[in-house]
Amino acid sequence: MDSACLDSRRQTGEREAGEVTIRLLTGAQAQAAMPGLTDVLLDCVEGGASVSFMAPLDRATAEGFWRDVVAGVERGERLLLVAEDGEGVLGTVQMVVAQPPNQPHRADLSKMLVHRRARRRGVGAALMRAAEEAARAAGKTLLVLDTASPDAERLYERAGWVKVGIIPNYALWPQGGLCDTTYFYKALG
Repeated sequence: MDSACLDSRRQTGEREAGEVTIRLLTGAQAQAAMPGLTDVLLDCVEGGASVSFMAPLDRATAEGFWRDVVAGVERGERLLLVAEDGEGVLGTVQMVVAQPPNQPHRADLSKMLVHRRARRRGVGAALMRAAEEAARAAGKTLLVLDTASPDAERLYERAGWVKVGIIPNYALWPQGGLCDTTYFYKALG
């Protein structure tokens, strides 16, 4: 996706990556997208992603997670972006913009999820660019994230994120067993 495409669609809040559209959702739009967001979360956990849930993840639990996210969007605590194609939602990422009073300049990138049917198509990279742009628009100058995925680490490093370090045995894989997590940051210029 080139910067001209980003600039030309700035007014609508949409970003395109090939046949994929990236949108920053309002609370109402997030509510409407919940079935697709739930499908993506279920697919990622089923595929072994360490994203806070254990397998098997049931639909009701996943829907409860998204209800909480939508409430955070409605309160202005989170920015929620989705990647969509003709078949529906295929990826998502959040920016947690509500931070303590001594960290108004910072946001946490959270729950970068891409459905297995959409991997290796540039969806993650497009979501990252759109999330960084949304964070800039929200006045954020420092972003932080953590990941347990070596594939995601490569994506973040290519996008200019700086690896800070690894915490061993930080969480569990969805099927059990401890996994490490790697922390990254990015200063937005």
